[in-house]
Amino acid sequence: MIEIIPAIDIIDGKCVRLTHGDFAQKTVYADDSLEVAKRFEGLGLRRLHMVDLDGAKSGKPSNLAVLERVASATDLVVDFGGGIKTDDDLTAVFEAGAATANIGSVAIREPERFFEWLARFGGDRILLGADAKNGKVAIDGWATETQVDIIKMLSERVARGVRQAFVTDIGSDGAMAGPAIRLYQTIMAAVPELDLIASGGVSSIADVEKLEDIGCSAVIVGKAIYEGRITDEELKRYAR
Repeated sequence: MIEIIPAIDIIDGKCVRLTHGDFAQKTVYADDSLEVAKRFEGLGLRRLHMVDLDGAKSGKPSNLAVLERVASATDLVVDFGGGIKTDDDLTAVFEAGAATANIGSVAIREPERFFEWLARFGGDRILLGADAKNGKVAIDGWATETQVDIIKMLSERVARGVRQAFVTDIGSDGAMAGPAIRLYQTIMAAVPELDLIASGGVSSIADVEKLEDIGCSAVIVGKAIYEGRITDEELKRYAR
């Protein structure tokens, strides 16, 4: 069964969602991210995807205190990303309680540093985050579009030890217009060894079922949960 990984995106410690990655299109869903995390834990979900949007924008993790509160007060397996650029940043994220660090920009800008982290911590603790726009990789919290082909990038990093990656289609994210099924099918056909986590566009439990049908190992869901498009009862069906 596909795993649902709820998302908490953080600005100023608050749980928010952006539309198409645009900071001007921000909706605040909760002032206390810990309470949101406890809700997910209470439903039987096992993992949590946390994105430090302040950190992604500034280039340095900014909400480690929120991570520490959630990691210490719940048993959720937390992956955390946003602004992780240096060895010290990565150490701080792990010390604050993240089980996994999700790495995006460094994997493109400084691949050798990324591969060093991968070799040191292993594929279970380093989660590659790849944001795609028209088949190309975007970095810096989606602010910078590159000419790096998403499939080529994933293939090269899997060859060096990446085991899991979440891929977000920027055009879909926060729009609840349906996930990028064709993109994910293309990735899985080209890189079958990869545990692919879908992200973006999910508007209903039917979208989750479609992603399960094509073979995604997990799906990150945010706005559809916060806006009641996916109910607590539906989430419980995917409890681990």
